[in-house]
Amino acid sequence: MAQLYEHYKKSVVEQLMKGGHYANRMQVPKVEKVVVNMGVNANHDKDVINEAQQELATLTGQKALVTKAKKSISNFKVRKDMPVGAKVTLRGQRMYEFLERFFNAALPRIRDFRGVNPRGFDGRGSYTMGVKDQTIFPEVELDKIKHNLGMDVTIVTTANTDAEAKELLKLLGMPFSS
Repeated sequence: MAQLYEHYKKSVVEQLMKGGHYANRMQVPKVEKVVVNMGVNANHDKDVINEAQQELATLTGQKALVTKAKKSISNFKVRKDMPVGAKVTLRGQRMYEFLERFFNAALPRIRDFRGVNPRGFDGRGSYTMGVKDQTIFPEVELDKIKHNLGMDVTIVTTANTDAEAKELLKLLGMPFSS
């Protein structure tokens, strides 16, 4: 079982309950899912999509789904149903393991890291941040990288407000900047 999940059950729920906003444990917000998305430009090199799928599978432990364009956009040379990226939706055990590695191993490896931006909330309790480089994860082998792929990490919580979600993520160990 993931240590982050045990930490959530034992101390985070108790700390949020002490705040007095919740009548019982079931009202306490929790992390519902984590979506990791890589958008790539596959116009010139078709292997980029396969590489993105393999990278996401390595990082998350789950097979990535290829995302396709919903409509044609001529200025970007994108046609409908053309592959434009890959994504993985994590829930349960894999989600907590990924978050644990993301908070403790990957984020501190970012150059000049002073914490994540606290303004990445969407107004409904979800947090999204962009990562410019997949090499911050220790699982990635630097010798095998052909393309530098960035990704978006979205953490969806059951919190009703951004303040509740921020407090939850802070107690889970997400390093917010001041």
